[in-house]
Amino acid sequence: MYKNLFAIAALSASCSLYAATNPLSVHVLNQQNGLPAADVTVVLKAQQKNQWIEINQAKTDQNGRITALYPAQQQLKSGVYKVTFKTGDWYKAQQQSSFFPEIPVIFEVDGSLPHYHIPLLLSPYGYSTYRGS
Repeated sequence: MYKNLFAIAALSASCSLYAATNPLSVHVLNQQNGLPAADVTVVLKAQQKNQWIEINQAKTDQNGRITALYPAQQQLKSGVYKVTFKTGDWYKAQQQSSFFPEIPVIFEVDGSLPHYHIPLLLSPYGYSTYRGS
């Protein structure tokens, strides 16, 4: 039993360490009820030669977060990126309508920060986002 507990603790610690060192995270909060928005699909793309190249996608956890959106074992390069929150699919799963089928957030990485965080405050007919910390 102790071996299993030790293995679980070690895995948890390594996942936490990876999330802490990953250069990109997002957080989605539902402004209608003030709760995290779990299971929102988020797609990360990088701009390369005037086109968008998908580099990762994930779903928000029960806390509305993706703590490690950038691909594992890769260093964040300077450039223009886009995270697209698939809000229409999420609202459809909640049996609600929404004006925004998806919310793209385009941002620039200049290498001056070790970590970029993008919060999204969401409602069916409006949203707000900003550079988090």
